[in-house]
Amino acid sequence: MAHMKIGKIKMHRLFALLGLMATPLSAQDRAGEFDYYVMSLSWSANWCALEGDARNSPQCDPAAEFGWILHGLWPQYERGYPADCATSERPPSRSDTAAMADIMGTSGLAWHQWRKHGVCSGLSSDDYYALSREAYARITRPDVFRALNREVTLPASLIEEAFLEENPTLEADQITITCKSGYIQEARICLTRDLDFRDCGQDVIRDCSMTDAQFDPMR
Repeated sequence: MAHMKIGKIKMHRLFALLGLMATPLSAQDRAGEFDYYVMSLSWSANWCALEGDARNSPQCDPAAEFGWILHGLWPQYERGYPADCATSERPPSRSDTAAMADIMGTSGLAWHQWRKHGVCSGLSSDDYYALSREAYARITRPDVFRALNREVTLPASLIEEAFLEENPTLEADQITITCKSGYIQEARICLTRDLDFRDCGQDVIRDCSMTDAQFDPMR
């Protein structure tokens, strides 16, 4: 009888442990509790070559003339980041997300960024989009890339240098360049909650080391 009781206790503990292990990490994330922001800028032509063309995305219409678009403004911990936080804020309307397409490429991206990252900001969707627009306006995006008329390969470090040249108060530890499938993917700039430049966390500042990354011209 005692052996059966011990067995039941062990089983209860096992189920409790499995329950904890099954709890997603995102369930621990709380809206408004984070340390800084990462603003991600994506070169539209490269994204279209990698993904957008296959999706027939309106972002890839040559008439749109997108360059560096705002991929997102992401709440960040000093290590790691929150996502999919519970929020009592209402979701953005279709007109709200459509209004962000001029800097984000599509309303769909604006919606996705709110649902994954914006909900962790502790802000309303209106305020999150307004803050995203303000952050985007604070960085000067190098015009030199708009002058390209053909595909080129270049060191990823050259992208960072161009941003540093155009933004004298931005420092090397405050920006990182990422690559994907041989292409320059994103420029990620780290910002305080007040949108001042700040050093990136160790898990963010991992520059692409490619010396021959592909970079496509604007459509």
